[in-house]
Amino acid sequence: MVVRGALTSNCWGEKGWWMGPVISMLARMRDHKSMLAWQEAHEVVRGVLRSCRLCWRPQAAALFEQLQRSSLSVQLNIAEGYSLKRPARFRYHLEVAYGSAVETGDLLELALSEGVLPPVEAGAMLDRCRRTQRLLLGLLRRYARPISS
Repeated sequence: MVVRGALTSNCWGEKGWWMGPVISMLARMRDHKSMLAWQEAHEVVRGVLRSCRLCWRPQAAALFEQLQRSSLSVQLNIAEGYSLKRPARFRYHLEVAYGSAVETGDLLELALSEGVLPPVEAGAMLDRCRRTQRLLLGLLRRYARPISS
C-alpha cells in the first residue's frame, strides 16, 4: 500500500536526507497491529489492567494509576506514530513509546519489590515489557536519523 505523495521507495526526507528504504518499509506494514512491538505492548496493557482490577489497594492507588497510564502510552504511541505515515513523526512517537516502556518497567519492578502485585504476574508483565523495550530499540535503530552532511 502506497499513499500518494508521502510513501515512495525513492524519496528525500524533510531536511534533504535520503529516506527511501525507511519509507518503503513503513509502507509495506499492514497496520500498526502487525508490529511485534505493538503486540507485546498490548499484552502488557492487558496484564496491567487485569492486575490493577484484581490487586487494587488504596495505599498503592497512585502506583496503579501511573502504571496504567504509562503502559497505555507505549501501545498508543506506536499506533499514533504508525498512523502518521511519516518516518520522522513515526520515530518521534517510537522515542516516546520507549520512554514510557522504561517507565512501565520501573513501575512493575517497584510493584514487585513492594509486594503490590503477585510475583508470577508481575514477572510475566516485566518480561514482556522488557521485550517491548528491545523491539522499540530495534525499530529506533531502523528508523535512525541519517547524519546530515
